[in-house]
Amino acid sequence: MAKGKILLIEDDEMLSTLYAEKFKREGYEVATANNGVDGLRLAGEQKPNVILLDIIMPKMDGFMVLKKLRKNGATKDISVILLTNLGQEEDVKKGKALGADDYFIKANHTPSEIVTKVKDIMKE
Repeated sequence: MAKGKILLIEDDEMLSTLYAEKFKREGYEVATANNGVDGLRLAGEQKPNVILLDIIMPKMDGFMVLKKLRKNGATKDISVILLTNLGQEEDVKKGKALGADDYFIKANHTPSEIVTKVKDIMKE
């Protein structure tokens, strides 16, 4: 049985595949979307335990996805980790203000560190 459901909303296919494989090896069920619109739809349909959300994406950016997730009764309580290359302090603050549970800068963290963080969130 899967340990939990993870939704990866990431437009970089290589990174998305890398993270998906890592989580699957750890026993998680993983869904992926490569743009904000599809990600939002999948979040509503699948009700994952955790969403890893990129900010700069086609169709709808991560900040807008996060805003919509938090406004929707069905998705407002899902843990969301922003996973991005935007490391400016104002971006981090904006993400937290919109309700992100955490904020990781891709270049500063290995996929293994991200998996560990998700495991911690799932235990809470």
